[in-house]
Amino acid sequence: MTPKRRILIVGGGTAGWLTAAYLARALRLPERPQLEITLLESPDIGSVGVGEGTFPTIRSTLQFLGIAETEFMRETGATLKQGIRFVDWAQAPHAGQRHAFFHPFEAPFYAEELNLVPYWLLQDEATRPPFAQALTLQHRVAEAQRAPKRVGEAPFAGPLSYAYHFDAIRFARLLAGRARQLGVRHVQGTVTQVALDERGGIAHVATAEGRFEADLFMDCTGLRAELIGAALGSAFKSVGDQLFVDRALACKLPAPDARDAPLESATIATAHEAGWLWDIGLSGARGVGCVYASRYMSDAHAADVLRTYCGPGHEDAVLRSIPFSPGYREQQWVRNCVAVGLSAGFLEPLEATGLVLIEAAVGMVAEMLPHSGPIDAPARRFNELMQARFDNIVAFLKLHYCLSRRTEPFWRDNADPASWPPRLAELLAQWRLRPPGRFDFALDTETFAFFNYQYILYGMGFITDLSAGRADFTQQAQAERLFAKIQRFAERAVADLPSHRDFVQQINATR
Repeated sequence: MTPKRRILIVGGGTAGWLTAAYLARALRLPERPQLEITLLESPDIGSVGVGEGTFPTIRSTLQFLGIAETEFMRETGATLKQGIRFVDWAQAPHAGQRHAFFHPFEAPFYAEELNLVPYWLLQDEATRPPFAQALTLQHRVAEAQRAPKRVGEAPFAGPLSYAYHFDAIRFARLLAGRARQLGVRHVQGTVTQVALDERGGIAHVATAEGRFEADLFMDCTGLRAELIGAALGSAFKSVGDQLFVDRALACKLPAPDARDAPLESATIATAHEAGWLWDIGLSGARGVGCVYASRYMSDAHAADVLRTYCGPGHEDAVLRSIPFSPGYREQQWVRNCVAVGLSAGFLEPLEATGLVLIEAAVGMVAEMLPHSGPIDAPARRFNELMQARFDNIVAFLKLHYCLSRRTEPFWRDNADPASWPPRLAELLAQWRLRPPGRFDFALDTETFAFFNYQYILYGMGFITDLSAGRADFTQQAQAERLFAKIQRFAERAVADLPSHRDFVQQINATR
């Protein structure tokens, strides 16, 4: 007889309910009476619903869970996201001039017979178009505030890659409904005790209503890390010496009244003297926040920066303070406990990596979970992969800061090589003479591809000097034709695709 497996997920929110729904679907919970999945959620702990950005992987996750794209968008106030527009990161505003660049989700145009990147690098820096504009259609589409697809096209697919912006509270509610449909048991209660067994694993979790035993405990308790940290003592590795921001202030603002007001399909990330601001357009609202480093900026000054950005008429907006320590648990699977989400670690809001890390962790748990024998058999490999993924994300996030030419102390210290991850410093030295390529990265531990690094490098004005090899690039005429072709296709896409505002309104009108 197959032994019964019990999984207890402690904590709700996006991490808890995504873990519950994903495991229920992947492990075929409705078909397996020997499997039990329970989610224990405290009614006393709230979530932040000011707007969250995602990565394109979320489309595959939603499709896997069996959640219709139109239902998801309507129920969460979602809009489409084609990338991130970075404003004032490379340099501070000067004499009315502001620097901006776009990091699209779409990969640069690729032709088997010709790599266009070196030909762009060899063009005149003073006259060439921005990297993303020269090599993608998506730059023009996003700048024109068009949607990356049309209403009626296949769900979770379209001519251009995309993700979403959504309300996190409403998303957790949608996931909870789907998890319950898949057979997840939901109980409410606040954890009062985590008891350990003789091996140092978790024996049971107690609440005022009773106690809960399981074979596998999933810690989704957020930054409190009640199981993996407080009970099991997994060490926290700080990366505060590399990523300096450790605070966020967030608020939700009403959307413009005009139904025809333009709606961005990108996150707007605007740098300030000690961090950056996010601006996310939702259906019917805007999520805005100020991310900052507390050793360079006071909480009061950060609030002033955020209110100034929000502009007149929003003086009474309620600001939610979100302190955090950038870093992660070195061991995220300990004995019979796995940490997912903020309990495993958090780096910062930049590039929307929080949800990606949840997707990666729960996907590995679903695939690695033993059907019998020691529940922690995959722990060592899981921990290796998650540590490597966190470290690689740290390097990618640091890339955004370390190339800045801003002169404020925060930015100067970020530009100091002493604060760079050693692997990033090594790659930057190589990229002075060649562009990033696919062999620079191991795919199983990467969130971002080599072209994501290209977008940030060349958006920030990094120089890769190919002049010594100019004679090796002999297909200049063909390259120019391909660059022109990309621009023609971009113009056609802008003409053919609906405005993002129209797309979202049509989705919300469809039932």
